Amino acid sequence: MRRIVSGTGRVLIVVGLLLLAFAGYQLWGTGVYESRAQRSLRSEFTDALATTTTTAPGSAPAVEIPPPTGEAVAVIRIPRIGVDRTVVQGVARADLRKGPGHYPGTPLPGEIGNAAIAGHRTTYGGPFNRLDELEPGDRIEVRTLVGSYTYAVREQRIVRPTELSVIAPTPGATLTLTTCHPKFSAAKRLIIHADLVPEPSDPPRPAAETPRPTRPPTLEDAQAPADRGGAVLWAAVTLLVGLGWWWIYRRRRHWTTWVLGFLPFAAVCFVWFGHLDRALPSGL
Repeated sequence: MRRIVSGTGRVLIVVGLLLLAFAGYQLWGTGVYESRAQRSLRSEFTDALATTTTTAPGSAPAVEIPPPTGEAVAVIRIPRIGVDRTVVQGVARADLRKGPGHYPGTPLPGEIGNAAIAGHRTTYGGPFNRLDELEPGDRIEVRTLVGSYTYAVREQRIVRPTELSVIAPTPGATLTLTTCHPKFSAAKRLIIHADLVPEPSDPPRPAAETPRPTRPPTLEDAQAPADRGGAVLWAAVTLLVGLGWWWIYRRRRHWTTWVLGFLPFAAVCFVWFGHLDRALPSGL
Protein backbone atom coordinates (compact mmCIF):
# COMPACT_ATOMS: atom_id res chain seq x y z
CA MET A 1 0.00 0.00 0.00
CA ARG A 2 2.79 2.38 0.92
CA ARG A 3 4.46 1.74 -2.45
CA ILE A 4 1.21 2.49 -4.27
CA VAL A 5 0.74 5.78 -2.39
CA SER A 6 4.37 6.71 -2.93
CA GLY A 7 4.19 5.89 -6.64
CA THR A 8 0.94 7.80 -7.08
CA GLY A 9 2.46 10.81 -5.34
CA ARG A 10 5.46 10.78 -7.64
CA VAL A 11 3.25 10.54 -10.72
CA LEU A 12 1.17 13.49 -9.53
CA ILE A 13 4.31 15.51 -8.87
CA VAL A 14 5.59 14.79 -12.40
CA VAL A 15 2.20 15.69 -13.91
CA GLY A 16 2.16 18.92 -11.91
CA LEU A 17 5.66 19.83 -13.06
CA LEU A 18 4.73 19.12 -16.68
CA LEU A 19 1.65 21.33 -16.35
CA LEU A 20 3.78 24.13 -14.94
CA ALA A 21 6.31 23.65 -17.71
CA PHE A 22 3.56 23.79 -20.36
CA ALA A 23 2.16 26.97 -18.80
CA GLY A 24 5.66 28.44 -18.98
CA TYR A 25 5.92 27.36 -22.62
CA GLN A 26 2.61 29.05 -23.40
CA LEU A 27 3.63 32.31 -21.74
CA TRP A 28 7.30 32.49 -22.72
CA GLY A 29 8.26 29.61 -25.00
CA THR A 30 5.82 30.63 -27.72
CA GLY A 31 7.39 34.08 -27.60
CA VAL A 32 10.68 32.55 -28.78
CA TYR A 33 8.96 31.24 -31.91
CA GLU A 34 7.24 34.59 -32.52
CA SER A 35 10.48 36.52 -32.03
CA ARG A 36 12.29 34.41 -34.62
CA ALA A 37 9.38 34.72 -37.05
CA GLN A 38 9.30 38.49 -36.53
CA ARG A 39 12.99 38.84 -37.37
CA SER A 40 12.41 36.93 -40.59
CA LEU A 41 9.29 38.93 -41.46
CA ARG A 42 10.99 42.28 -40.72
CA SER A 43 13.92 41.34 -42.97
CA GLU A 44 11.47 40.25 -45.68
CA PHE A 45 9.51 43.50 -45.38
CA THR A 46 12.65 45.66 -45.41
CA ASP A 47 13.92 43.93 -48.56
CA ALA A 48 10.54 44.32 -50.26
CA LEU A 49 10.38 47.98 -49.23
CA ALA A 50 13.80 48.62 -50.76
CA THR A 51 12.74 47.17 -54.11
CA THR A 52 9.21 48.58 -54.28
CA THR A 53 8.72 51.36 -56.80
CA THR A 54 7.00 54.41 -55.33
CA THR A 55 3.67 55.05 -57.02
CA ALA A 56 1.82 58.29 -57.56
CA PRO A 57 -1.08 59.07 -55.21
CA GLY A 58 -4.25 57.31 -56.30
CA SER A 59 -2.50 54.89 -58.63
CA ALA A 60 -2.35 51.15 -58.18
CA PRO A 61 0.39 50.01 -55.80
CA ALA A 62 3.42 48.29 -57.34
CA VAL A 63 3.01 45.23 -55.13
CA GLU A 64 1.19 41.95 -55.57
CA ILE A 65 -2.50 42.20 -54.68
CA PRO A 66 -3.73 40.36 -52.71
CA PRO A 67 -0.54 39.63 -50.77
CA PRO A 68 0.26 35.92 -50.43
CA THR A 69 -0.80 34.40 -47.13
CA GLY A 70 2.03 34.26 -44.61
CA GLU A 71 4.03 37.15 -46.08
CA ALA A 72 4.82 40.49 -44.47
CA VAL A 73 2.44 43.29 -45.49
CA ALA A 74 3.08 46.11 -43.01
CA VAL A 75 4.75 47.28 -39.83
CA ILE A 76 2.44 48.46 -37.04
CA ARG A 77 3.62 50.71 -34.21
CA ILE A 78 1.55 51.82 -31.22
CA PRO A 79 3.78 54.13 -29.14
CA ARG A 80 1.49 54.27 -26.09
CA ILE A 81 1.75 50.50 -25.43
CA GLY A 82 5.14 49.78 -26.99
CA VAL A 83 3.95 47.75 -29.98
CA ASP A 84 6.37 47.45 -32.92
CA ARG A 85 5.52 44.39 -35.00
CA THR A 86 5.54 43.26 -38.60
CA VAL A 87 2.06 42.31 -39.81
CA VAL A 88 1.62 39.06 -41.71
CA GLN A 89 -1.07 38.38 -44.29
CA GLY A 90 -3.70 36.01 -42.90
CA VAL A 91 -5.33 35.24 -39.55
CA ALA A 92 -5.10 31.46 -39.53
CA ARG A 93 -3.44 29.78 -36.54
CA ALA A 94 -0.11 29.44 -38.41
CA ASP A 95 -0.17 33.12 -39.43
CA LEU A 96 -0.88 34.54 -35.97
CA ARG A 97 1.96 32.51 -34.48
CA LYS A 98 4.27 34.83 -36.45
CA GLY A 99 2.69 38.10 -35.32
CA PRO A 100 -0.36 40.30 -35.93
CA GLY A 101 -2.31 39.17 -39.00
CA HIS A 102 -4.24 41.12 -41.62
CA TYR A 103 -7.75 39.80 -42.28
CA PRO A 104 -7.95 38.63 -45.93
CA GLY A 105 -10.84 40.26 -47.73
CA THR A 106 -10.45 43.57 -45.88
CA PRO A 107 -8.53 46.52 -47.36
CA LEU A 108 -4.87 46.93 -46.57
CA PRO A 109 -3.97 49.78 -44.20
CA GLY A 110 -3.91 53.01 -46.17
CA GLU A 111 -6.74 51.95 -48.44
CA ILE A 112 -10.25 53.35 -48.20
CA GLY A 113 -12.36 50.99 -46.14
CA ASN A 114 -12.00 49.03 -42.93
CA ALA A 115 -8.53 47.46 -42.68
CA ALA A 116 -8.62 44.80 -39.95
CA ILE A 117 -5.71 43.26 -38.03
CA ALA A 118 -5.85 40.52 -35.37
CA GLY A 119 -3.20 39.65 -32.81
CA HIS A 120 -2.53 37.38 -29.84
CA ARG A 121 -2.93 38.88 -26.39
CA THR A 122 -1.11 36.43 -24.13
CA THR A 123 0.81 33.83 -26.18
CA TYR A 124 3.26 34.12 -29.08
CA GLY A 125 4.72 37.35 -27.81
CA GLY A 126 1.31 38.82 -26.93
CA PRO A 127 1.63 41.73 -29.42
CA PHE A 128 -1.83 43.04 -28.44
CA ASN A 129 -1.47 42.29 -24.72
CA ARG A 130 -2.05 45.90 -23.64
CA LEU A 131 -4.60 46.85 -26.28
CA ASP A 132 -7.14 47.61 -23.55
CA GLU A 133 -4.96 50.54 -22.39
CA LEU A 134 -5.58 52.52 -25.58
CA GLU A 135 -7.72 55.63 -25.28
CA PRO A 136 -9.43 57.87 -27.85
CA GLY A 137 -6.85 59.98 -29.62
CA ASP A 138 -3.94 57.55 -29.19
CA ARG A 139 -1.94 57.14 -32.39
CA ILE A 140 -1.41 53.93 -34.37
CA GLU A 141 1.27 54.11 -37.06
CA VAL A 142 1.29 51.70 -39.99
CA ARG A 143 3.95 51.45 -42.69
CA THR A 144 3.03 49.46 -45.79
CA LEU A 145 4.99 48.87 -48.96
CA VAL A 146 3.32 51.87 -50.59
CA GLY A 147 3.02 54.46 -47.83
CA SER A 148 2.96 55.49 -44.18
CA TYR A 149 -0.31 56.06 -42.35
CA THR A 150 -1.30 57.33 -38.93
CA TYR A 151 -4.61 56.43 -37.30
CA ALA A 152 -6.21 57.93 -34.19
CA VAL A 153 -8.12 55.64 -31.85
CA ARG A 154 -11.85 56.41 -31.92
CA GLU A 155 -13.32 53.83 -29.56
CA GLN A 156 -12.84 50.56 -27.72
CA ARG A 157 -15.47 47.82 -27.65
CA ILE A 158 -16.04 44.35 -26.24
CA VAL A 159 -18.06 42.05 -28.52
CA ARG A 160 -18.92 38.39 -29.03
CA PRO A 161 -16.70 36.39 -31.41
CA THR A 162 -19.66 36.16 -33.78
CA GLU A 163 -20.07 39.95 -34.04
CA LEU A 164 -19.01 40.55 -37.66
CA SER A 165 -20.06 44.18 -37.91
CA VAL A 166 -16.75 45.33 -36.39
CA ILE A 167 -14.87 44.32 -39.55
CA ALA A 168 -17.61 45.36 -41.99
CA PRO A 169 -16.72 47.81 -44.80
CA THR A 170 -16.64 51.51 -43.97
CA PRO A 171 -16.89 54.54 -46.29
CA GLY A 172 -13.68 56.11 -44.98
CA ALA A 173 -10.17 54.88 -44.27
CA THR A 174 -10.36 53.14 -40.90
CA LEU A 175 -8.37 50.57 -38.96
CA THR A 176 -9.76 47.86 -36.68
CA LEU A 177 -7.63 45.84 -34.25
CA THR A 178 -9.01 42.67 -32.66
CA THR A 179 -7.78 40.43 -29.86
CA CYS A 180 -9.23 38.12 -27.23
CA HIS A 181 -10.94 39.26 -24.03
CA PRO A 182 -10.43 38.80 -21.18
CA LYS A 183 -6.79 37.79 -21.02
CA PHE A 184 -6.22 34.01 -21.10
CA SER A 185 -9.68 33.51 -22.60
CA ALA A 186 -11.25 33.64 -26.06
CA ALA A 187 -14.80 34.10 -24.77
CA LYS A 188 -15.08 37.61 -26.24
CA ARG A 189 -13.17 40.01 -28.47
CA LEU A 190 -11.61 43.35 -27.61
CA ILE A 191 -11.99 45.75 -30.52
CA ILE A 192 -10.17 49.00 -31.26
CA HIS A 193 -11.55 51.26 -33.99
CA ALA A 194 -9.31 54.02 -35.37
CA ASP A 195 -9.63 56.64 -38.12
CA LEU A 196 -6.97 57.77 -40.57
CA VAL A 197 -5.31 61.06 -39.69
CA PRO A 198 -4.85 62.97 -42.99
CA GLU A 199 -1.66 64.60 -41.80
CA PRO A 200 0.99 63.19 -41.74
CA SER A 201 -0.49 60.19 -43.56
CA ASP A 202 0.04 59.60 -47.26
CA PRO A 203 -3.18 60.03 -49.28
CA PRO A 204 -5.48 57.00 -48.83
CA ARG A 205 -5.87 54.79 -51.88
CA PRO A 206 -8.97 53.14 -53.26
CA ALA A 207 -9.23 49.55 -52.11
CA ALA A 208 -7.68 47.23 -54.66
CA GLU A 209 -10.01 45.05 -56.69
CA THR A 210 -9.32 41.63 -55.22
CA PRO A 211 -11.13 38.32 -55.59
CA ARG A 212 -13.60 37.90 -52.77
CA PRO A 213 -12.79 35.10 -50.32
CA THR A 214 -14.92 31.97 -50.47
CA ARG A 215 -16.55 33.16 -47.25
CA PRO A 216 -16.42 36.50 -45.43
CA PRO A 217 -13.69 36.84 -42.78
CA THR A 218 -14.86 36.35 -39.21
CA LEU A 219 -13.48 37.03 -35.75
CA GLU A 220 -13.14 33.28 -35.32
CA ASP A 221 -10.88 32.69 -38.34
CA ALA A 222 -8.00 31.96 -35.96
CA GLN A 223 -9.93 28.97 -34.59
CA ALA A 224 -8.19 26.48 -36.87
CA PRO A 225 -8.93 22.76 -36.55
CA ALA A 226 -6.90 21.21 -33.76
CA ASP A 227 -4.04 18.92 -34.81
CA ARG A 228 -4.15 16.13 -32.21
CA GLY A 229 -2.14 13.51 -34.11
CA GLY A 230 1.21 15.21 -33.54
CA ALA A 231 0.40 15.85 -29.87
CA VAL A 232 -0.36 12.16 -29.25
CA LEU A 233 2.74 11.00 -31.13
CA TRP A 234 5.11 13.33 -29.29
CA ALA A 235 3.45 12.56 -25.96
CA ALA A 236 4.41 8.93 -26.54
CA VAL A 237 7.96 9.93 -27.49
CA THR A 238 8.22 12.12 -24.38
CA LEU A 239 6.96 9.26 -22.21
CA LEU A 240 9.51 6.85 -23.68
CA VAL A 241 12.38 9.27 -23.23
CA GLY A 242 11.25 10.05 -19.68
CA LEU A 243 11.03 6.37 -18.77
CA GLY A 244 14.46 5.75 -20.30
CA TRP A 245 15.87 8.63 -18.29
CA TRP A 246 14.32 7.26 -15.06
CA TRP A 247 15.54 3.69 -15.80
CA ILE A 248 19.15 4.80 -16.38
CA TYR A 249 19.17 7.09 -13.34
CA ARG A 250 17.85 4.29 -11.15
CA ARG A 251 20.91 2.23 -12.06
CA ARG A 252 23.49 4.98 -11.79
CA ARG A 253 22.45 7.69 -9.36
CA HIS A 254 24.85 10.49 -10.22
CA TRP A 255 24.34 14.15 -11.11
CA THR A 256 25.91 13.62 -14.54
CA THR A 257 23.35 10.93 -15.33
CA TRP A 258 20.57 13.29 -14.23
CA VAL A 259 21.84 16.17 -16.39
CA LEU A 260 22.53 14.02 -19.46
CA GLY A 261 19.04 12.53 -19.17
CA PHE A 262 17.36 15.89 -18.62
CA LEU A 263 18.68 17.47 -21.83
CA PRO A 264 17.00 15.08 -24.33
CA PHE A 265 13.87 14.97 -22.15
CA ALA A 266 13.62 18.78 -22.18
CA ALA A 267 14.15 18.83 -25.95
CA VAL A 268 11.35 16.35 -26.70
CA CYS A 269 9.11 18.13 -24.17
CA PHE A 270 9.60 21.40 -26.07
CA VAL A 271 8.58 19.71 -29.33
CA TRP A 272 5.64 18.02 -27.62
CA PHE A 273 4.46 21.31 -26.12
CA GLY A 274 4.49 22.87 -29.58
CA HIS A 275 2.24 20.11 -30.95
CA LEU A 276 0.09 20.22 -27.82
CA ASP A 277 -0.42 23.95 -28.31
CA ARG A 278 -1.74 23.27 -31.82
CA ALA A 279 -4.01 20.53 -30.47
CA LEU A 280 -5.77 22.81 -28.01
CA PRO A 281 -8.65 25.10 -29.00
CA SER A 282 -7.10 28.17 -30.55
CA GLY A 283 -7.67 31.65 -29.28
CA LEU A 284 -6.14 35.08 -29.60
